[in-house]
Amino acid sequence: MSKPIALIVEDEPLLMMHAVDIVEDAGFDVLEAANADAAVAILETRDDIRVVVTDVQMPGSMDGVKLAKAVRDRWPPILIIVVSGHHKLQSGELPDDVTFLSKPYSARQMHQALSRMG
Repeated sequence: MSKPIALIVEDEPLLMMHAVDIVEDAGFDVLEAANADAAVAILETRDDIRVVVTDVQMPGSMDGVKLAKAVRDRWPPILIIVVSGHHKLQSGELPDDVTFLSKPYSARQMHQALSRMG
């Protein structure tokens, strides 16, 4: 059986490597995007992505909050996890059923968030 696919959106290479390791350890195959524009381009060409993990602050036309809203609108079944070391998001700032993790997050926190995937 193939592994579920996760898309990680992160512009910092070291943080990307850390996130990829954690998500792969949780049993996922991982795709990478350096910003929200690249993430949307990937999502538009694939129908097998089950999870999007996105940082809030990144370059490009959208931040992670806008990306989370776009994913929820266009691809409702995808599990969304938003992470940030700079912003503490309140409920209402993110779409319903989006998980927020503060950086640095632990592998256990990320695995718990990923386990919410049906």
